[in-house]
Amino acid sequence: MKRETKDLLAEINLDYYRERFIKYTRKAFQMLPKLEKPRILDVGCGSGLPTIELAKLSDGEVIGIDIDSSELDRLDRKIKEEGLSSRVKTAKCSVLEMDFPDESFDIIWAEGVIRIMGFKKSLKEWHRLLKPHGFLVVHDAINTVSNELKGIPNWGYKLVDYFSLPEDVWWTEFYEPLEIRIKELYIEYENNFEALQVLKKYQNEIDMVKRSPKEHSSAFYIMQKS
Repeated sequence: MKRETKDLLAEINLDYYRERFIKYTRKAFQMLPKLEKPRILDVGCGSGLPTIELAKLSDGEVIGIDIDSSELDRLDRKIKEEGLSSRVKTAKCSVLEMDFPDESFDIIWAEGVIRIMGFKKSLKEWHRLLKPHGFLVVHDAINTVSNELKGIPNWGYKLVDYFSLPEDVWWTEFYEPLEIRIKELYIEYENNFEALQVLKKYQNEIDMVKRSPKEHSSAFYIMQKS
């Protein structure tokens, strides 16, 4: 019997590799001033590793939004397992269509999603969602963000702090070990055409990073609404 493709995603288990980056989420949060039970919006939360971590770090309320229902289902299960149902909620919502009331959040957290709408447009549109002097924390590719930083005062922010991740960390801690697993799964799913197409998609991404690991360096940027 052909193995189900949905089982493949569980066997790839991207969370296993992504967990290695939670230490950087934690470092970025600890660079913020102490906020009393902040309300946090995690934009493009996916399966919610940072979402859960933010709830634990802040003792506040976190809303994770994403357009992928299956990822939100995984996050909902984690929320229940962690006993965080009273403080962590999810919503299926596009980053392009966020309709929260003005000044809803103390912190907006965005890891790897700002390129979807573009840096300038994201900052301008998210500005209204932040409370006065609220914080925007962005984690993204340095080459996506660094050239835009000089413009942030025009969009109502000041840069509070930032730090770069180790230059080749995405290769050594994520893509290189992921490639080993992908090659194992190619053998296990060799008779499943649909699964092989999924694996090929991951391998293409791995190959892109392998060609120039330093070009995929990333950093956290902490900005404050001014």
